[in-house]
Amino acid sequence: MSTILSLPNHWNPSHAADYTYSPDQLAVANAAANYRDQFGLTAAASDSFKLHLLLIDVQKDFCFPQGSLYVGGRTGTGAIDDNRRIAEFIYHNLEVITQITTTLDTHFAYQIFFPWFWQYEDGTQPPPHTVVTASDISTGHLTPNPAVAGLLVNGNYQWLLKQVEFYCQQLEAAGKYQLYLWPPHCLLGSDGHALAGVIHEARLFHSFARFAQSLSEIKGSNPLTENYSVLRPEVLERWDHQRALAQKNTNFLETLLKADALVIAGQASSHCVKSSIDDILEEVMTRDPGLAAKIYILSDGMSSVTVPDGNGGFIADFTDQAEAALKRFQSAGMHVVDTQTPIGDWPDIGL
Repeated sequence: MSTILSLPNHWNPSHAADYTYSPDQLAVANAAANYRDQFGLTAAASDSFKLHLLLIDVQKDFCFPQGSLYVGGRTGTGAIDDNRRIAEFIYHNLEVITQITTTLDTHFAYQIFFPWFWQYEDGTQPPPHTVVTASDISTGHLTPNPAVAGLLVNGNYQWLLKQVEFYCQQLEAAGKYQLYLWPPHCLLGSDGHALAGVIHEARLFHSFARFAQSLSEIKGSNPLTENYSVLRPEVLERWDHQRALAQKNTNFLETLLKADALVIAGQASSHCVKSSIDDILEEVMTRDPGLAAKIYILSDGMSSVTVPDGNGGFIADFTDQAEAALKRFQSAGMHVVDTQTPIGDWPDIGL
């Protein structure tokens, strides 16, 4: 049975709502060393039970209203509240969390899911939140901007045109998503790409207190495919099948499945979290459906994408899809839990 540790003195829950908050990393290291001595914490490598906490895309662009793609959920404070609870969960459970990995959605200016990749028949650019279908492309309603071909495929516009139509056909055949054009977000080097301050602080505190590495997994930089899941891009093939468009992240999948317990939280429950868990579940069902029992989803550590319309409603609301996915994961044998329940009381935890 694990001990619920007290929150460290530096913790200030109001920082969860502060876009500008950045921890003093040296102070965090010193505080963590003192905390380790106070509670007799041991090195994570010596844990007999390995618990891996996977935090998906807890980055500023998703976690604050100042970000370009804030995940407010239906409450409007979704990701802010999630991050406060996640940070406190880390502090309370330092003793049993072996490893924390943060994924980082990472993009460049020209990628298939950004509006300026595309143009209408009259040469104008579609707005964010436009859905692109294979039919749009085949009819010429929406096509790639010719300048993109020069940037990404050595000027071969006809190849690019065939590829994007093939891409949308593959998405539609899979039945998971259609191609959705997002506002610019998580551009490498931008403020919005960084982890939310309270998450960065908590994961560093864990690293210094438990002698554990602060690992991050990069995803999303391939310009010709979306990469909601940390484990694979949405489409792996090119239309001409001459070589792969992208690869699965098999090494990281093996790392996750080696853990005795895998705990998952982050943003957004309707997209990157859902896609990542879907890919884990697919692998689990192929190998051994019983492995699903060691996967725990923090339901109060994630929110769904909503796009407010300014009048109290939403242009887009993916909450129902997220809730349906949680039920599906639970039916497959995964556990849907919350940050407030002691880990030792979780079903099948085996501590």
